[in-house]
Amino acid sequence: MLAHFAPSSTIVIALLIVCLIMVLAFEASNGFHDSSNAVATVIYTNSLKPVPAVVWSGVMNLAGVLIGGISVAFALVRILPPDVLTPPDGSPAVPMLVSIFASALLWNVLTWFFAIPNSSSHCVIGSLIGVAASDALRKSRDLAQGVDWHQIISVLKALAISPLLGFVIAGGLYWILRKIVRRGHLLEPPRDGKAPVWWLRALLITTCTTVSVSHGTNDGQKSIGLIMLTIIGLLPATYALNPQATGAMKRLSEYGAQAIPLISQYGDDVKAQGLKAAQALQRGQPDLQREANALDSHQQNQNQNQGDERATRAQLRGYVYDVASEMKYVSEQKGVPEPQRKQASSLLKEMSGPVEYAPWWVRVLSAVCLGVGTMVGYRRVVRTLGERLGREHMTPGQGASSELVGSVLIGTAGLTGLPVSTTHIITSGIAGTMAASGQGVQGGVLVRIGLTWLVTLPVTILLAGGLFYVLS
Repeated sequence: MLAHFAPSSTIVIALLIVCLIMVLAFEASNGFHDSSNAVATVIYTNSLKPVPAVVWSGVMNLAGVLIGGISVAFALVRILPPDVLTPPDGSPAVPMLVSIFASALLWNVLTWFFAIPNSSSHCVIGSLIGVAASDALRKSRDLAQGVDWHQIISVLKALAISPLLGFVIAGGLYWILRKIVRRGHLLEPPRDGKAPVWWLRALLITTCTTVSVSHGTNDGQKSIGLIMLTIIGLLPATYALNPQATGAMKRLSEYGAQAIPLISQYGDDVKAQGLKAAQALQRGQPDLQREANALDSHQQNQNQNQGDERATRAQLRGYVYDVASEMKYVSEQKGVPEPQRKQASSLLKEMSGPVEYAPWWVRVLSAVCLGVGTMVGYRRVVRTLGERLGREHMTPGQGASSELVGSVLIGTAGLTGLPVSTTHIITSGIAGTMAASGQGVQGGVLVRIGLTWLVTLPVTILLAGGLFYVLS
């Protein structure tokens, strides 16, 4: 459908602009859900008024985004096959972008409307899996090889284990707290809109801060890779290649030559495409030098018109993704000798520099959207966590325990490049503290939340996969 339009046509550019709006809206809806967990305790206990709490959380999210890097962002992007990320003809990946953003945004907003703490991470991952599976079916590829299940399983493991850890560890911490502090402000629900004593306010603001920073290091990254894909589609001559990775750019020819024997002997069912890309990189040393010099000087090459340069850089990006995909496959195969696996892993790391990056202003844009979304939609989630999850209202000690444990789990995952769900960890942590207190949880609310978590992946997989199939 969209393949019939020229890459620079008005309708493609218009759709890319719509995609950019949708991904920013999705990041704001991430704020509805995930960032609201960070401010739920301080707002519900009256430790901070809503506006200062949201502004402070937004600033700390920004700090987390800047500290955390982009490993989580591109851990998700790698779920997609290379020809979906960068089509062979150099055209923008509009069908993929529209499918992912529309599906994830729809489900995120729908669950927020019903005040269910849903995971934005699951929305994105389900949409990515749907596009990857749909692409494999379109090309009559075996789903076992057409979809990067190794990457998906590693992502889903982190998502599945982290809520269980949050429930057990936060519950255990609150149980210990109750044994040490048998009565007092920590164990009493907030009343009459009064702020807690100063030391308790300081504790709750501190845990809000740590969750916000760790949220930025993980959830704040998840849309950065998708924002970059959209911007590259709009401005490929400027953003298709990383201007800070000129050294790696100049060595791509060498990397291509080293990759050829590995792909020939150990590649997957589309290794012919990877070989073609590796050979193109091997032969393209003069072009690679020219592109690297142009990026290094931040000037357009005077011997090419703008259209040629757009195509050249988009094609180079596509070649890198094709070869990197094969190197990833080789590095994960147990039947491949260890030296070759290590070589493939090293090549994958070295080749990622020119294509996996994000300018500082993209990180700032992501953090701003998170903050705006939190400010607009925090009330529903705050009330669910504070009043509707347990049989009694949440106490400051429960909020502090769940947030302290959550910040450690989320921050650790972010720094190691594993995407986790802030919503799942904080919600599970609060449920764990309520179970540890003996007051129990409200079964109906917990069932609704659990069912939403379970159906999010299949729903977004079907939505994104079906939409991608039609648009492609």
